[in-house]
Amino acid sequence: MLSPFHLAIPVNDLEKNRRFYRDVLGCREGRSSDQWVDFDFFGHQLVLHCSEDSSPNLIHNNVDKHAVPVPHFGVVLSWEIFHEFADSLQKKEIHFIIEPHIRFEGMIGEQATLFFKDPSGNALEFKSFKDPSQLFAN
Repeated sequence: MLSPFHLAIPVNDLEKNRRFYRDVLGCREGRSSDQWVDFDFFGHQLVLHCSEDSSPNLIHNNVDKHAVPVPHFGVVLSWEIFHEFADSLQKKEIHFIIEPHIRFEGMIGEQATLFFKDPSGNALEFKSFKDPSQLFAN
């Protein structure tokens, strides 16, 4: 069994981001104060910390003909859950940095992936491997 990770990220508007992670992404809210809130982020602990200086300095790397934002974080989902999640985001009219698509099709590591930003500009990636055993394949 994998241990849950803990990730703390800066946000410039705690309430706006709280609503996004809770209501749009469906994360269960945990403990909070007037400066931070934690969430069950697909089984992991994500903490949003209010910060005036929260604009991430994103760079981009070319991956399979897409400009992938760095830094980014997210979760690897099962194939079925990924597609259900992608459909729900499209219905909620999320603006994708990179639309849901299949990367490395027919190759080792074939995966479905999508990218979008939270209201503070933090980049998120959700992905799923067609063959989960290839998560770390090279």
